[in-house]
Amino acid sequence: MKQIILKRGKEESLLRYHPWVFSGAIHHAEGNISEGDVVRVCNANGDFIAIGHYQQGSIAVRVLSFEDVSIDNSFWHHRLSNALKVRQRIGLASQSSTTAYRLVHGEGDQMPGLIIDIYGSMAVMQAHSIGMHLARHAIAQQLIDVMQGVVNSVYYKSEGTLSFMDPENGFIIGSEGDNIALENGLRFYVDWQRGQKTGFFVDQRDNRALLEQYARGRRVLNMFCYTGGFSFYAMRGGAELVHSVDSSAKAIELARRNVELNFPNDPRHEAFCEDAFKFLDNDTATVNSHLSPLTSHLKYDLIILDPPAFAKHRGALHNALKGYTRLNAKAFEKIAPGGILFTFSCSQVVTKEHFRNAVFTAAAQAHRQVRILHQLHQPADHPINIYHPEGEYLKGLVLYVE
Repeated sequence: MKQIILKRGKEESLLRYHPWVFSGAIHHAEGNISEGDVVRVCNANGDFIAIGHYQQGSIAVRVLSFEDVSIDNSFWHHRLSNALKVRQRIGLASQSSTTAYRLVHGEGDQMPGLIIDIYGSMAVMQAHSIGMHLARHAIAQQLIDVMQGVVNSVYYKSEGTLSFMDPENGFIIGSEGDNIALENGLRFYVDWQRGQKTGFFVDQRDNRALLEQYARGRRVLNMFCYTGGFSFYAMRGGAELVHSVDSSAKAIELARRNVELNFPNDPRHEAFCEDAFKFLDNDTATVNSHLSPLTSHLKYDLIILDPPAFAKHRGALHNALKGYTRLNAKAFEKIAPGGILFTFSCSQVVTKEHFRNAVFTAAAQAHRQVRILHQLHQPADHPINIYHPEGEYLKGLVLYVE
């Protein structure tokens, strides 16, 4: 077996079950190791500590097990079965009103580098490591077995996450699958081939349901709307009007289709292909001259800010925080007294404290009195390994703005 030998004393984090081995902790390798290989990790004395996938870079080994086991079909079957059991215990995998959820969430399910989202009979698999890419066919076969007929197609989508390898997206098993899924009884189209991530942001399911409770009678602005998830929840909640904004024309088209799928011919919804900062910087009547004159100087009283990650790495943290501050300050200027702001960050390197400070700074700059109503995070099908706090990536605040 190929082995990684650590420098003396560098095993401490692994003894606390942290699932990463950093390149700086490695003394030497034994055997001809290639990227994606399964390797045993040993301390300076040669004692076994863990087994995982090797890859060049800062994170050199992603740990699959702290037991000396074979990484074979039986291993993947066991891991996938455990992941499914969690979703069954939290009431997701057996709901008739929700057919979209995350089955595998990387380190949170002891399968670092792997994401699997379920959309009805379709599973969309995404690899974030070369090891998982190489194991994709074995994992897909075990997934079909574990799901016992619920899933019959597996689509592999890793072009965006392993672009340096130029992997080819496509079906591993099957040739078609459901392109309409259910979330809390609402329907939406899933564009797993061309859409962002795996086709839909299932991590906002619980937060969308919360927003529905605040929507009645409100004028709603959904910034960075993507496929319009928050928008159609707001409409079901009784919003007076809903404006969806995204810089992507494809996203706007999909948002319109999703709203129409749930609320056909409903005049309350309008969607605009526009840069978020430009939209917020200008009066709506100026930016969108095709809006009704009734919307001139419109003040929204429920705003959602769910931008893409502003910081992909720690070097971008400072600029990201400035971006979050600027964005939220504009929203505070735009929101009516008594309004509700749902604001989020999905940047892993931005901590809850970082994000809160950025939002607080924005509130002070806008001279608004603000109360925190809720502190939000990712849902239970995106579990956080207690030994891997880095897995807590989604954070949000629901604010009452006087």
